Amino acid sequence: MLRPSFIPGRPQRQLRDLTRYRRTLVQERSREKQRAEKLLEDAQVKLSSVISDIFGVSGRDMLAALIAGQRDPYALADLARKSMRAKMSVLRQALTGHFTDHHAFLLGMMLDRTDALTAQIDALTARIEEAIAPFAAQIAQLDEIPGVGITTAQEIIAETGTDMSRFPTPGHLVSWAKFAPKARESAGRAKAAATGKGSPWLGGTIGEAAVSAARTQTFLAARYKRIVRRRGKKRALVAVGNSILTITWHLLSDPGAHFTDLGPDWHDRLAPQRRKRQLIAELERLSGKKVTLHDAA
Repeated sequence: MLRPSFIPGRPQRQLRDLTRYRRTLVQERSREKQRAEKLLEDAQVKLSSVISDIFGVSGRDMLAALIAGQRDPYALADLARKSMRAKMSVLRQALTGHFTDHHAFLLGMMLDRTDALTAQIDALTARIEEAIAPFAAQIAQLDEIPGVGITTAQEIIAETGTDMSRFPTPGHLVSWAKFAPKARESAGRAKAAATGKGSPWLGGTIGEAAVSAARTQTFLAARYKRIVRRRGKKRALVAVGNSILTITWHLLSDPGAHFTDLGPDWHDRLAPQRRKRQLIAELERLSGKKVTLHDAA
């Protein structure tokens, strides 16, 4: 149980207001971009199938030309820059659609809204950097965790604070954040249980960090891969989020601590016999034959 003194002070509450509002605007900008992509699809302009980010430099130039009235796919594709020019023929096909003045009007408003949101997000980020400057050392500590960048570290500190004495153990922090499934047993058998509902702000931040960590070559990624095979994606991400919060507690509890990755093969090194059984079972599954090991000569 948490200590009753866990009440954020005014500086943390203000920092929390800033980071939460920034997250809200980032989500709204993503929705606005999705609306723009859907509008292009309605006009049969398949630009997103060729350009990974249609709101980058080349993409924005093409969108601006479409809004200005340019409809020639050759002229539009010629606006591609650098490596994008290697896709000229594919770009011309993607830009051959039925883009009308109606689409241009709506797309112009969507891009204006996106730009306005970007300006507000940048202003909030500058204000957050000023407010969180006293915790630069803690930000650097959390930035070492796989999947956690500067923005994520700022949001974690805004939600949890830096004083981990409020949480007697890492388990208390994990439980408070609702990343610890509750044990549930019926008729002597353990059953799957939900984690409960915690702060959606911290949950969203840790969830995104877990997704990013799962794409790395680290212990956290190996943990995700081990669990996702037998428990599914959602439980695997909760487990990785649990680990990220545990690491966060240890780092913030020790000002001089640094993150040290155990490595993606940590479980294999910890239990080689178990790993051997897993490899034999996998080989038997693939070959359909019984595998027997013999001592090497």
